[in-house]
Amino acid sequence: MNIQIPGDVNLIIKTLEGAGYEAYAVGGCVRDSILGRIPGDWDITTSALPEQVKELFKVTIDTGIAHGTVTVVLNHENYEVTTYRIDGEYLDGRHPENVEFTASLYEDLRRRDFTINAMAYHPEKGLIDEFDGIKDLEDHVIRAVGEPSERFEEDALRMLRAVRFAAQLDFDIEEKTAEAIKEKAGNLKKVSAERIAKELTLLICAKCPGRIREAVSLGITAVVLPELDLCLATPQNNPHHAYNVGEHCIKVMEAVPQGDPHKDPLRIASLLHDFGKPLVKTTDENGKDHFKGHADAGEELAKKILRRLKFDNKTIATVAKLVKYHDVFMDATLLDLTPCYLRHVINKVGKEDMKSLLVLINADIMGQSDFFRKEKLVRLEKIKSLYKDIMEKGEPVELKDLAVTGKDVMEAGVAPGKDVGEALNRLLNAVLDDPSVNTKEKLLGILRK
Repeated sequence: MNIQIPGDVNLIIKTLEGAGYEAYAVGGCVRDSILGRIPGDWDITTSALPEQVKELFKVTIDTGIAHGTVTVVLNHENYEVTTYRIDGEYLDGRHPENVEFTASLYEDLRRRDFTINAMAYHPEKGLIDEFDGIKDLEDHVIRAVGEPSERFEEDALRMLRAVRFAAQLDFDIEEKTAEAIKEKAGNLKKVSAERIAKELTLLICAKCPGRIREAVSLGITAVVLPELDLCLATPQNNPHHAYNVGEHCIKVMEAVPQGDPHKDPLRIASLLHDFGKPLVKTTDENGKDHFKGHADAGEELAKKILRRLKFDNKTIATVAKLVKYHDVFMDATLLDLTPCYLRHVINKVGKEDMKSLLVLINADIMGQSDFFRKEKLVRLEKIKSLYKDIMEKGEPVELKDLAVTGKDVMEAGVAPGKDVGEALNRLLNAVLDDPSVNTKEKLLGILRK
């Protein structure tokens, strides 16, 4: 099997070999290359010790010397070069207490998580596949290297990674590996929130995010996202819905286009958008379920979940806002949908987040029953048309769009302090109602009145 490797990777391998050491490309870059995917990065494994690697290259970074990793910098690109190693005991279920460097490539590959990640490649020697990773790629299977329960005892995060890889590659988790996950899922409590969040995000933003159902059936979400399990146990006896709350949330997530997991939190918002429903559910005398106030409850719950998982503040704020406003048009009729009405909504949501909100609303409709679906989609198209028209005309929808500033307001006689902010907000409301008054003269006239 022939794999095209970047020139810099080839140079690193040749440089290490020229000094008398072994070196191979290893792990995910090999897997992705075989699958015809573009690797996100290239890792090299070598018999050279970290100090020996550093001697051979001009620019290096001590990424993880204690664990054998040195980052080699070539042409402004980073390449992790790691010494063959055997991991010591994993007493905390997260990190080895120590590592032992070895001269054996086999021993290094044997410690890795899954067979499809335990292959190495050399431009002349070809593929090194000691654990049938190629066969598992061909069979579309995620299989642990060696004894699955041992791999998951070493690092519990590997269980969530198994589902993440299944979602990214649309592979199935091998039976024995799945059984071990069910047995060891509770160990995920030992893993840091940051590591959980990273894997969850990659799963949610993957090609097949619906694979999160496997995280549920294997007991993973009961530990890392129990709110989803509660939603899956919450029926929706309502003509607008064909699924329970959790299945609806997953359907909506699947209907949202795949985005950059590092920049686009829309998939996260789509999964969480109805998580507030179990908290506010009521059932009337006819057996019909209602969820009044679920968007506000969901906003607070989304913040709580994302803070628990140590997401950054920007992601938390964006997701919470989308959850809060995902039902903002629910009671609006076509007659209600005026430019004035939409300008006020855009002001609350924000120009950019409004784009995401419209995608979420569309996905939400597609994840419901077909009851009034056609009418809902017609309403959504009118909203999109109004939004596009407002943006193309550059109509004012935010404080920064006003033709006056705080300085102008104070010069007009408003006392410094909170009165300035209140005055600007009053003027903004006037402009949202009628963009034609957004001139300095007219706004100051309104202010004087």
